[in-house]
Formats: sequence, structure tokens, C-alpha cells
Amino acid sequence: MNSPNDPALRSFIDVAAESHFPIQNLPWGVFRHGKGPARVGTAIGSYVLDLALLEELGLLDVASLSVPKVFARPTLNPLMECGRAAWREVRAQISSLLSANEPTLRDDETLRKRALLPAADCEMLMPAAIGDYTDFYSSKYHASNVGTMLRGPENALPPNWLHLPIAYHGRSSSVMLSGTDFRRPQGQTKSDMAATPSYGPSRNVDFELEMACFIGPGNRLGESVPIDQAEDQIFGVVLMNDWSARDLQKWEYAPLGPFLAKNFATSISPWVVPLEALEPFRVEGETQDPPVLDYLQRTGPAAFDIQLEVRLSPEGAAESTLVTQSNARHLYWSMSQQIAHHTVNGCNLRPGDLLGTGTISGPTPESRGCLLERTMGGREPLDLAAGGTRRFLEDGDRVTMTGWCQGDGYRVGFGQVTGQLLPAR
Repeated sequence: MNSPNDPALRSFIDVAAESHFPIQNLPWGVFRHGKGPARVGTAIGSYVLDLALLEELGLLDVASLSVPKVFARPTLNPLMECGRAAWREVRAQISSLLSANEPTLRDDETLRKRALLPAADCEMLMPAAIGDYTDFYSSKYHASNVGTMLRGPENALPPNWLHLPIAYHGRSSSVMLSGTDFRRPQGQTKSDMAATPSYGPSRNVDFELEMACFIGPGNRLGESVPIDQAEDQIFGVVLMNDWSARDLQKWEYAPLGPFLAKNFATSISPWVVPLEALEPFRVEGETQDPPVLDYLQRTGPAAFDIQLEVRLSPEGAAESTLVTQSNARHLYWSMSQQIAHHTVNGCNLRPGDLLGTGTISGPTPESRGCLLERTMGGREPLDLAAGGTRRFLEDGDRVTMTGWCQGDGYRVGFGQVTGQLLPAR
């Protein structure tokens, strides 16, 4: 059996070179076809492969899976519990069934029509029941840019930033699927010139270009996850937009950090890309200086070469604006370091927990991952392709993020995460 990551591997399904879902990807997702039940599938080209049906017909050997009928479920949580060895085994079986030289699906027209559903006819659903959500602050470029605006270049990074991956605990109830629109949040703000705060809609709503990983088996309360075992906890990775209200954030963040400025909306993409599919795209991360403590010492490349883009489309505009081009390789703190630090005090992670990277910014103005950075706090408005400018998001604006790893003649991608800002109630 060929490796599922073999760049020469091809499916009997015709997949365009620019498609995000070649046979080398095989992401996990939850979908509904017509009026049928929610179930687990994978994406291949422009189709969704019904894994629940394959399991029911005995075409997937699920002996390694610790949960019965794991694909006939409305969330991926039961599959997440099964562990990395089981995920790899099932992914290899799916890859074999879809390969060009395997006749089981290829030559059975009736089965093929039942199992391979046009993606356009499927409704994608939230992939997991998210119990807890943590968002990190792992890009040094982002932290330095924001810190410089707030405290000046000499105090851009907090004293602890280079020693541990900073994070805050977010609100899982407002994590929503790509395509879900939301209203401009309201709350307290206070300008530097005002004597007292005022209440009303946020004037500085922003996007944040992020990625996030879903936790698999998790760890018991009181036990930590060593860094060399941390990636065994990563079920897969999605795109994430951590929508933010910068004016609310500025007034409320001291001393306990983000609250209403962050908990009104967080968008994720529907397909969860397995960590194994990203293996060919491992790269060295940013140099960490000073050296980190032993429990955060990583061995080998821990970053991934994932190209990321953000586009902004005003309501009714015929043309979108490319706002940001960045790359996940710019993250200073890796996902494995985030997990090791998150659990070092005995905090228990559970299947379906979501861990965000924080805004992913790079070294150039074009690679800054939010409008706060791109416009330098609103002082340098961004020109739009359709005309006009933006300091922060306006009502009706749609933000669309995408990301992919570029292979030799194929892409392993994440699809899109998109959302539109609606007027405040």
C-alpha cells in the first residue's frame, strides 16, 4: 500500500491541481446530504465521501477504533477519542479505496453514486462539540507590532512573552462554522480624551488570521502532556478567524485580559486537516532566543509551511481586496509547545477542545494578520480594490480566509472560513 502522503499518488476521481482536497489530504468533516442524518465524511476533489456508509457496508476495517459506528455520528468527538494510531490506520484505508488502481469504488457505479456525493449538494456542519476553547498569542511579529502601538518599541513584548506561550480562555459557545454571519458587538468603550466610558456598538471590529488544532484523546486531570507526546493529541487543524472588537478590548483588558471584545464570534472552517497530511510540509520554526525551559524544548522541525490569505469584500462590491498574505511558519510558539504548556500544571484537555494559534503575522506589512496591524491602529487606512478605504470593518463587510500547503502538482488545503459583519441590533 502506498503512503497516503505519496506525492505521486492519484485517485480515480479527477482532482484539479489547485483543489484543496486531493487524495494526499483526506480531511475529516461532518455533513448532511438532503434530509439525511449528520454523519462523518472526507473531501476528495469536489465530492464528499460518506464514511458512515463505507463503515456500514464493511468496507472500512474499524477494529482499531474504540468506538462503535464512529462515522455515523453528528460530531467528530468519538473519532477524536480513538487516538493517533487509529486515525492513521483509517486514513490509509480511505486512501487505498480512493486510489486509481483500487476497483472497489472505482468499478462499482451503484456504490460510487451512493458513497461519493457532490459537495455542492452537502451541508457542512460544525465538526465537533467544543467543550473548551483556548486562544494563544504565538506570533512574535504580531505581538511586537501590537505591543509597539500600545507601549512603544522598547516595551513591545511583555517580560514573559519569550519564555512561555501566552493564552486566554475563550468562549466555546460562540465558536461558529464558516458562513455564519454575526452582528456588530456592543459594550463599553472609553476614548483617551473622555472622562468616563460610554456604551454602544463597537467602532473597531477586526478580523484575526489564525489556525487552530482540535484535541484528540486528551489527558487526565492532574497529568501533563510531555512535549514529545504533544502531537499525539492533535486530531487535526482548521482555519480560524478570531473576530475582535478593538475598542472594547482596549478598555476592558486590564487586568484579566479579553472578555466581551472576543467572546461574541469566532469562526472556523468545516474541514479538519489531519496532522499527518501536513507532515511533508514541516519546516523549522522561528528561532527561539533566549532558550526556553526544558519542558518546552522541541526536537526537530515543529512548524508547517502553510500559505495563508485574507480577502475583504464590501457588501455589493464586485471585487475583493487581498488584505493579507502570511504563512504559518512565522509562528514563534508551536502547537506542541502550546499543548505542553497548557497541561504542565495538570490541566486536562478533552476530545474536541480547540486551541487557536493567535494572529499569524509575518515580517512585512502585507503579511500582518489583522486590520489593527495593517492600518497601524487606524492611522494608515487600507485602500480597497473596489474603491474607498478601511481602518476597521464596516457593516456588510465579508472577510474570507484560505490556506494551503503547496506540493509538487497538488495542494493540501483547508478550504475557506468566511463571515459577514451585520449591523448592531
